Amino acid sequence: MAGMEEQRTRLCGGSPWARGGPPWRWRHGTPWWNDGDDEAAERRPRWPWRSTLLITVFVQVGSNFAAEAQEGVREPFGLFARALLLVGTLLLLWRHRYPVLVVFGVAVSALFYFGAGYPYGPIFLTIALACFSAVVAGHRRAAWAALGLLWVAHLLEGHWLYQWLPPDGDTVGDWGEDVSVAIWMVAIAAVSELVRVRREQWGRERTERLQAARRRADEERLRIARELHDVLAHSISVINVQAGTGLALLDSDPEQARTALTTIKAASKEALGEVRQVLDTLRTPGDAPRTPAPGLSRLPELVEQAASAGLTVGVETEGKRRALPPGADLAAFRIVQEALTNVVRHSGSRHARVLLRYENDALKLRIDDDGPATGADAGGSGNGLAGMRERAAALGGTIEAGPREDGGFRVLAVLPLEHKAKLAELKEDR
Repeated sequence: MAGMEEQRTRLCGGSPWARGGPPWRWRHGTPWWNDGDDEAAERRPRWPWRSTLLITVFVQVGSNFAAEAQEGVREPFGLFARALLLVGTLLLLWRHRYPVLVVFGVAVSALFYFGAGYPYGPIFLTIALACFSAVVAGHRRAAWAALGLLWVAHLLEGHWLYQWLPPDGDTVGDWGEDVSVAIWMVAIAAVSELVRVRREQWGRERTERLQAARRRADEERLRIARELHDVLAHSISVINVQAGTGLALLDSDPEQARTALTTIKAASKEALGEVRQVLDTLRTPGDAPRTPAPGLSRLPELVEQAASAGLTVGVETEGKRRALPPGADLAAFRIVQEALTNVVRHSGSRHARVLLRYENDALKLRIDDDGPATGADAGGSGNGLAGMRERAAALGGTIEAGPREDGGFRVLAVLPLEHKAKLAELKEDR
């Protein structure tokens, strides 16, 4: 017990309290900026301090050069100007968490900066990044409102309040510059909208890919479940009948009991081989199966196995026999196999008839027994008929199963060939 506890502690990262519940991210979900990418969520820092630091240095240094170029036109670049720029860039640390507050905070700091008459320059990069983060996060109205507020305030400062604001001797603003600023702001918002739309599109495509992958995985699980059910149901039914026969005749007729045991050995060997083939596709999905999938060419073997279980099967063929597509061939074999298995399990009749009718665009199967139903519990899973219907539906076909008026039981299957089967596959892919 101590060793197990120590191993469990080691698996939980060495923290005993980690066993008390799942990690924080499991309870509250992946952050919105990294939804669906767990590895990136672990690598990416929570705070964008590297990019914020680079922007801060760039804005501070770049504003020095801008101040030199606009010397005598704008106010000198002093400590208060640097403080305003620092406030705007430091706010960008929260742009992923609180994009609305950040975009309005940056806009207000820029208003004070321009209102104080300081030189134009890299401060526009801060505004652009704050707006971009807000739009990409889905807060479009907040970003547009902040840009509109900034532009209106710039108009007021340049065409009305300039008389009372620094620098001294400032003249009325140029409408051409105001139009240029408006175009620049619209361009920022447009680029941000484009990125947002593209991200949403990528998110939808990623979700669709994940859903398609899950759907394929579900379909593959259903296929494997059907294969295992059909293989095991038929073989175990034969084994069950022969085991009962062997037990009944063990003392009175040892030779007949030996024959039953031989049949059990052959049926179990075949079942193990088919189960191993199905499991091999799980271990190495890219490899081809070692043996081909069963088809109607193995119908004589199926008849022989049914005979070993005490069931006589008559097979009739109508129409010109021809090669079938692999999916239809496998489905036809499994439907006949399941129908005969149900006769062995549930019918008192020891005789069954199988009719194969080849038509131009379909294969029709009919399996009859004369009944009556035994009503005994044969140990089945109850999924046989559902599995047959799923196989037929996957090819665009139909299955009808039910008692006959004369007391027996009948299974009718229609499997489309070639053209209709391909159409059904295309519909499933869509």
